[in-house]
Amino acid sequence: MKISSRAQRMVQFKKLHGKAGLNLVSLMDIFTILVFFLLVSSSNIQQLPNNKKITLPTSVAEKLPKETIVIAITKTAILVQGVEVAKIDIAIKNEKLVIVKLEQELKFHASKVTYSSETGEINRSVTIMGDENVPYQLLRKILASCRQANYTQIAFAVLQKAKDKD
Repeated sequence: MKISSRAQRMVQFKKLHGKAGLNLVSLMDIFTILVFFLLVSSSNIQQLPNNKKITLPTSVAEKLPKETIVIAITKTAILVQGVEVAKIDIAIKNEKLVIVKLEQELKFHASKVTYSSETGEINRSVTIMGDENVPYQLLRKILASCRQANYTQIAFAVLQKAKDKD
């Protein structure tokens, strides 16, 4: 049986163009952009969580902060790692020196803390990020709650001020 010339052309066209190719140039562009994005986003800069409700005091510091549990004190609430544990007005009015819910939350986080490879001890450090107008009475209760939960390394978050060139 004889194949028509049109059928022969179709067979020949399928042989030449039948296999789909993979455009590597566009894939390389995508992967290059992805690599640059990952390099930029994985920088080693350690930052405290940004909270617009808190105005931090300023200070001059030499050392960078370590990653720790963050206690944020806003104008209305006390937050541990972003979770509200107590209201400010209730905590101030309470006669007890320790804020019980804060202590419980810190003990919960302490159960997840691992050993420090440098010292061989449990690393229980906390950073208090409070508004510059926090009453001392409240700050004292927060420090007592940290002490009750066996958090011995306590740091205060401040805005880093440029050194004077005097």
